[in-house]
Amino acid sequence: MSSSAEAVSHKFLKSPLTVGIIGAAFSGGQPRGGVEQGPARLVEHGLIDQIKSLGWNVDFDEKFPTYENLKPEAEEDRVHGILKNVAHVAHVTKSVAESVEKVVKSGALALTLGGDHSLAMGTVGGSARVHKNVGVIWVDAHADINTPLTTDTGNLHGCPVSFLMGLKGTENIRGFEWLPPCLPKNRIVYIGLRDVDAPEKRILKENNIKAFSMHDVDKHGIGTIVQKAIDYLGADSPIHLSFDVDALDPTVAPATGTPVRGGLTFREGHYICEALFETGNLVAVDIMEVNPLLGEQTYVMQTLQIGCSLARAAMGETLL
Repeated sequence: MSSSAEAVSHKFLKSPLTVGIIGAAFSGGQPRGGVEQGPARLVEHGLIDQIKSLGWNVDFDEKFPTYENLKPEAEEDRVHGILKNVAHVAHVTKSVAESVEKVVKSGALALTLGGDHSLAMGTVGGSARVHKNVGVIWVDAHADINTPLTTDTGNLHGCPVSFLMGLKGTENIRGFEWLPPCLPKNRIVYIGLRDVDAPEKRILKENNIKAFSMHDVDKHGIGTIVQKAIDYLGADSPIHLSFDVDALDPTVAPATGTPVRGGLTFREGHYICEALFETGNLVAVDIMEVNPLLGEQTYVMQTLQIGCSLARAAMGETLL
C-alpha cells in the first residue's frame, strides 16, 4: 500500500496528519435496518490500521455511540406530517455536528462512517461551523434535496441537502433549530446522479445548483468532471466529500439500501477520492450507506472492502 499523504501540501490540516473518526451508527433517516452496523463492520474490516499504514495518526473511540439514548417518544413526530423520525434524526445530527466540528476545529480530517445519509446534516453542518466557505462534493445516485413539501416518503435521508440550504419547507421544523442554513446553493457539486425525483430536478434547475449526472460522466469522463467540480468550488476552498456508496454501480457496491443500475465504476469512484485528496483541501469525508445486512456474505464483504478503499483513497493511497 503506497501513500502520498506527506507529499501533498494540506491547506487546512495540521501536522502531524491526523484523522478523527466519527462512527455514526444510525439508520433513523430511512426504514431499512442494518445500515447502523456499517461503521462497526468497516472498523472490524481493518480500516483503522489501514489508515495508520498510510502515515496518519488516528483518533478513534471504539465505543462510538449508537444514539439509542437520543431516541424520543414516537408521538413527538406526529406534528411533522409525512416526515418520519424527525426528533431522533434532529438529535442525532446535532450530536454528529458537534463531533465533526470538534475534529475539524482541531486541524484533523473528520472521517464519518455512516449510517444513512441523513447524517450529512450533521457532518456538513459541523464542517460549516469551522469553515464558513466550505464546498461540498456530494457523490450519490440521489440528489437528497427533497424538502418536507416535496418528499413522497418522508424519509429524511432524502432531504439533508434541503435542510443544509434552508430551502422552503425546512424552516420551523421542531428539533432542527440547531441547524441554520449553512450551505449556499453555489457551494455544492453533485457527481453521479441518476435517480432524481421530478421535484428534485425542479429544485436543482430553479436554484442553478451544479450537478453532474452519470450522463455527464459518460460524456466527459470522470477526470474532467472532477476537475470541473474543483474549479467550480475554487482552488482555495476547503472541501467536504460526502460519498454515498450507492453512487457506485450495484455490481461494485451491492450491499446498500437504494441501489440503482448504471453507476460509477470502481475506478471512477476511487478517482474522485484520489483527486480530491491531491488538492490538499479536504477537511472532511463521509462514507455513507454501507449496509452489512443486505445481500449475501460475498456482497457484504465486497461492499465493506469498497468502503475501506474509498476512505484510503481519500487519505492518499496511490496505485504506485
